[in-house]
Amino acid sequence: MTNHGMAQLTDLQREQWSVDGYITIEGALSPEEVEFFSGEVDRIRMLPGWEPGRGEVPRGHYAWVDHANPEPESFMDRRDLLPYHQAFIDLIDRPNVFDLIVDIMGPDLQFSMSQAIVRGGKDGFPGYTHTDGGPGQRRVRVTETSAPIALKVMYLLTDVDGPDSGNFTVYPGSHMRSFPIDGDRIPHPHGPGAVQLTGKAGDAYLFSHSLWHGPAPNNTDNGRKTILYNYSQMFVRWYDYGGVPGEILSKCTPRQKRLLGDLGHDFRPGDYFYVPEDQEAVIYQNPEIGNSAFFPGGVTSSWSADT
Repeated sequence: MTNHGMAQLTDLQREQWSVDGYITIEGALSPEEVEFFSGEVDRIRMLPGWEPGRGEVPRGHYAWVDHANPEPESFMDRRDLLPYHQAFIDLIDRPNVFDLIVDIMGPDLQFSMSQAIVRGGKDGFPGYTHTDGGPGQRRVRVTETSAPIALKVMYLLTDVDGPDSGNFTVYPGSHMRSFPIDGDRIPHPHGPGAVQLTGKAGDAYLFSHSLWHGPAPNNTDNGRKTILYNYSQMFVRWYDYGGVPGEILSKCTPRQKRLLGDLGHDFRPGDYFYVPEDQEAVIYQNPEIGNSAFFPGGVTSSWSADT
């Protein structure tokens, strides 16, 4: 495989991705970044934004709200984080994680969704298991050698030390199997084969859209905070946008712009299915293109934990 100067999966990670449908990246965020993003989640909770519109819109859709539940340890599911802080934009292509995403998906990819979820402690939520992308993508699976249609990265902002702590729960290897949707066979966090993952704040999970996954119940006193970013092949529609988010592009590097759908020209038939000629140069950050410099540890030069 060609090395473009970006980090690549180890042989063990590549095997785990192919066989299990997910990998764990320990220490993806520094302690300072964990503290910063955890504070941002608390701040965003009190601001207007997109939250699940129960009773207002169909399942899986989000409605505009004035704020989430004010209790910081309670449930929250906020979509479209990029407008809230430059740091959320720069997290899109954080090298120690994004490099591995490109290695898995290839360079013809896009950024599709950002999300902050808090699983409230002892709130009675039983957890659930699903695949990503709704009924349509549920019918699409991959093989061991196929690039995924979409994947997510989940950043832990709190330690998850034991079972039923709001754990990210997976069914290893299920990304290649049909998801049962009827009767007693519907998967759940305590079903046969389910694995409740533990981890430290700052760890991240990469997982395929077709992996059976979801949250376990949280029987602790504290909320489990996470940030999730979704990436897909360019021919797939965005989760969060009806079109290129123009108000964000002025804050982006060339690579971030491309990942948000800016192809450098007005739309023409064939776009996104056939990528621009400079796609690899932009994604692999050809020095002649010019992208933001990164501080050691991956914090970008455009923000700091003190901002």
